[in-house]
Amino acid sequence: MTSRRYVQLDVFADRPGAGNPLAVVLDAAGLDDAAMQAIARWTRLPETTFVFAPTQPGASYAVRMFSPRREVPFAGHPSVGTAHVVLDAGLATPIDGLLVQEGVAGLLPLRVEDDAAGRTIAVRTPRAHVVKTGDTYSDEVLRAAIANLPAGRLPPALIDGGRRWWLAEVRDEAALRAAAPDWTAISALATATDSMGVCAYARAQGQGYDLAVRAFVGAPAAFEDAASGAANATLAAWLASCDALPGRNGQYIVSQGREVGYDARLQLRVDEAGDVWSGGHVRTIVTGRIDW
Repeated sequence: MTSRRYVQLDVFADRPGAGNPLAVVLDAAGLDDAAMQAIARWTRLPETTFVFAPTQPGASYAVRMFSPRREVPFAGHPSVGTAHVVLDAGLATPIDGLLVQEGVAGLLPLRVEDDAAGRTIAVRTPRAHVVKTGDTYSDEVLRAAIANLPAGRLPPALIDGGRRWWLAEVRDEAALRAAAPDWTAISALATATDSMGVCAYARAQGQGYDLAVRAFVGAPAAFEDAASGAANATLAAWLASCDALPGRNGQYIVSQGREVGYDARLQLRVDEAGDVWSGGHVRTIVTGRIDW
């Protein structure tokens, strides 16, 4: 067996237990696909990442991401959390405030900044595009999946930003938080449209955040995501395209996860070039070694 450095984190969290858990295995050289999938299944966390030496010019490090069921080409909270671990381990140093992650989705920059609450890390997410909207795709499967979500102003939209999500605006925050998902219908929609499921959102007033978000994953397993950087990035791209961003100057705060026992805060920014940056704070919870 080989002993490797191992870290568990809380991502998009201002305190332990508030964000989305992540496991990171450093020194991953020598692990094959089967071993990485087995470790990810064993941790039973939403994702486990594996850090390698970079192979492309300009990359700070390379990473592969696995859910308990399959490899993931891109996800937001694993990107942010892995960068946090790489920095703490001294494996990379930001250049002009940026790290560059090498992965299945290509080279993605991450901005590293200090604020009053500590270090903030944000990943520039893959460019998103509209696949379909509810105006052009209003069949029974979609209607069933969002029937329990009182409609807001914008139509439902299927957006692809490395992962596909159906986005559905809800009338108000109270209705969103009280909504009971129809898991059978959401799973059917995810399967029929090759999407993750439904990311529902509502505007918030006077709460210290601008949007409340709930992400209902329909396939390959049905569950509510505690905090999804990728889902929120696709949402930010959609809102920007509709000239409907909350907050100021393209920046806003999201509350997610309260309905499943968490209380994450995500920081979203759409820059002048139209790129979306998804990030927040990270808390290290467990440090040690894994023998595999």
